[in-house]
Amino acid sequence: MNDREAPLSISWHDTAWIPVLNPGNVMDYFSDRSNPFYDRTCNNEVVKMQRLGLEQLNNMSGLEYILLHVQEPILYVVRKQHRHSSTQVTPLADYYIIAGIVYQAPDLCSVINSRLLNTTHYLQSAFEEALSFSRYHPSKGYWWEFKEKQQDTKNKKKEKKKDEQGSIFQIQRVDALLEDLSKRFPPKSIQPPPPPPPEKPIDQENKSSEEKVDVKLEKEEDETPTQSAAQRRPAPTDGIKPPPDKKPKLLR
Repeated sequence: MNDREAPLSISWHDTAWIPVLNPGNVMDYFSDRSNPFYDRTCNNEVVKMQRLGLEQLNNMSGLEYILLHVQEPILYVVRKQHRHSSTQVTPLADYYIIAGIVYQAPDLCSVINSRLLNTTHYLQSAFEEALSFSRYHPSKGYWWEFKEKQQDTKNKKKEKKKDEQGSIFQIQRVDALLEDLSKRFPPKSIQPPPPPPPEKPIDQENKSSEEKVDVKLEKEEDETPTQSAAQRRPAPTDGIKPPPDKKPKLLR
């Protein structure tokens, strides 16, 4: 780290001054000798030693510090500049005091340099990661081989985080609230109406009636041959046997 970047990484404060800071004494607070941002060879030190007002700085030439911006009670901006005449000055650096802590504001070159360094760092890490997935073989050529296992493990970790339950305090608190609500507003028991009796379909009724008719017809058919045989044969009388039935002669 060079001398130009060193002031951007440090800060200074004095706890004894912080509670009483105001626009009237903030320059005295900044001109403390232990402040590393304050240059003792400035015109402010000359005016302070001669016990003159800060208005005399406009009549002098050289390095000086002025109070540029005030936003009470937390923000004060002090500018370091080189005065050439009463109307011509060259800004050198800005310092902002937030809650009593003094920082140096970065210049435009430092901001652009920092952004470029961050951009190149992320681009380099992206190229290195892409290079780790590339494969080459003389017979196959180039191809990409991504690490699916790492992706699966990441997805599992995300699912575990989503499935995490609340703390014991949260669970007990929710149970207590639910119990209190159930006592205040008890649920009303509503009895469901009895189900209607099942209706027989028309097809089944027709089939049952047809089956009954068929059964009756079969019974009548079974009874008719028995009655005809009984009617043909005369009833036997007492002591007289009926003549034997004549058998048909077979023709040879």
